[in-house]
Amino acid sequence: MISDDGPRQPPIDAAIVQKAARWMARLWADDACETDHAACSQWRAAHPDNERAWRRLQAFDSKLQEAPQHATAVLLESTKPAKPSRRRALQTLGVAVVAAAALPLVRESEAWRLLSADHSTSVGEIREILLADGTRVLLNTSSAVNVRFDHAAREVILRQGEILVTTSRDPASPGRPFIVRSRQGTVHALGTRFTVRQTEEASHVAVFQGAVEIQPSHALEPPTRLDAGQRSVFSDRHAHPASPASDSESAWSRGLLVAENMRVQDFLRELARYRTGLLRCTSDVAGLSITGVFSLADTDRALANLKLALPVEIDYRTRYWVTVRAR
Repeated sequence: MISDDGPRQPPIDAAIVQKAARWMARLWADDACETDHAACSQWRAAHPDNERAWRRLQAFDSKLQEAPQHATAVLLESTKPAKPSRRRALQTLGVAVVAAAALPLVRESEAWRLLSADHSTSVGEIREILLADGTRVLLNTSSAVNVRFDHAAREVILRQGEILVTTSRDPASPGRPFIVRSRQGTVHALGTRFTVRQTEEASHVAVFQGAVEIQPSHALEPPTRLDAGQRSVFSDRHAHPASPASDSESAWSRGLLVAENMRVQDFLRELARYRTGLLRCTSDVAGLSITGVFSLADTDRALANLKLALPVEIDYRTRYWVTVRAR
């Protein structure tokens, strides 16, 4: 089954997705004719799920064409040189394989989440989107969201990465709740400015203005309230008690990484989110601590400043394979 990621949308059967991909491949083939187009239109009109599957694959294919080659290679194996229309047909059949046969694995991959989301950022990119209600959502590096507004609620589904949300008063009457939905649960905004960062194990929330309520998806306990200046971490079953938040947690929105007695190993793990390739350190420097403000827009400069602050060397095996070691 394949889902549209909206909680109110029923899933689309994988067989329907596969059929839609076959129709797309047929229409992009060199010998497609008017009869094929008419038959496809008839199939799309036969059931609402057929049309939904068609539109989802069209949107996915459009993102695929816009994506850099190194990103699409994660999802689709390269094919031998062919005419553009035939290559498009083969890519679409590849989408069918992704959507059906390999669906459980691929839908959890970073490439899928970035390519199939309503809004996403690449590695090192930080970008703001303005929602229909005036809410501003800043996407951190390699992040992806879907947006679902209807008569009952305003929802942002965080599929990957981290966002900074500055909510706006809902122009609709009555006002609809604003909710960020992560893998582990929901964050209900109460007129606020806050960040949500999603990892595989947990979601991290920090509030800078207003308040939020955290509700883990499988928790029996009531929601946990966070006020301005507080942060928390929650799994799908439990939210940790509130603790003080630091302004440094939103420093990435200004293109900065603020390190306060941070271990080199953790510093490099954070910096690696903003650059492609492998960034690592040897065990003898992993526990050294660093304090300072570093540029996320220029990670090589940040590494050079690390070398100035600590007795370490930066070894560039290539631009994409960097090791920090003892001097």
